[in-house]
Amino acid sequence: MNTNLKLGWIGLGNMGNPMVRNLLKAGFEVTVFNRTKDKEIPLIEAGATSANSPQELIENCDVVLTMLSNDDAVKEIFEENASGLLSKKITGKIIINMSTVAPDTSRYLATLCKENQISFIEAPVSGSVKPAEDGALVIIVGGNPETYELVKPIFDVLGKISIYVGLAGVASSAKLAINYLLGLNLQGLAETVLFAENNGVSKEDMLSIVNEGACANGITKIKSTSILSDSFPPAFALKHLVKDLKLANAAGLDSPLAQPLLDSYNKAQNEGFGEEDVMAIIKSLK
Repeated sequence: MNTNLKLGWIGLGNMGNPMVRNLLKAGFEVTVFNRTKDKEIPLIEAGATSANSPQELIENCDVVLTMLSNDDAVKEIFEENASGLLSKKITGKIIINMSTVAPDTSRYLATLCKENQISFIEAPVSGSVKPAEDGALVIIVGGNPETYELVKPIFDVLGKISIYVGLAGVASSAKLAINYLLGLNLQGLAETVLFAENNGVSKEDMLSIVNEGACANGITKIKSTSILSDSFPPAFALKHLVKDLKLANAAGLDSPLAQPLLDSYNKAQNEGFGEEDVMAIIKSLK
């Protein structure tokens, strides 16, 4: 594997931290930047170096990857402010945004990078903390196909597969689509368990029926543990799914279940479950 690319990483949350660790283990040279500098310390101890600003990061790295919480945070890091990635005319670099953003935001970032003679790749991921730790994410890629081939060794470390789907904006649409399906799955699972319980079927028995039959899938099996223990530590926080469903809605998702699904998760967030795992939707529906 070619690990000669010098990597920069911005965003050390629940996903970014294990992803950087995997890159370090694979032999990549990684420099990190995070506004909360304390989050950098464990990675520096693991072999990363630290940059004082996004501008310093892109000056010293071949490829910069961003993994941030929302569109505004990503735009702020990119835009030509005092210390942003594009604050100086540094050409020939590659920026990969792995954050989930609106398709229009991704196209905007691609245009901004092109104007600065920087290559842009969007690479949102399907998978939460455990797949991130295991290097088993599904990475959805949009952008120039030649640039994708250059950076594919990075994705080979972070994921079990990377899937090139088209130009910038297409991968963001695919990510919103898969998160819509995630929301439907978990809403359906929660409703099923609660209906069964209300009619005398234990949640243990109902989950066995689901997971041993044709309706089983990876997410029903993963989330069964949380339902049985009534504990919902955030592998993927419910508030992030609310954000993604709103982005999908704004991007044109108007199917029959789209608005009721958003309303249900939005209600759960307003009830105080936003920081818990997305499976906490079952607590709202009780």
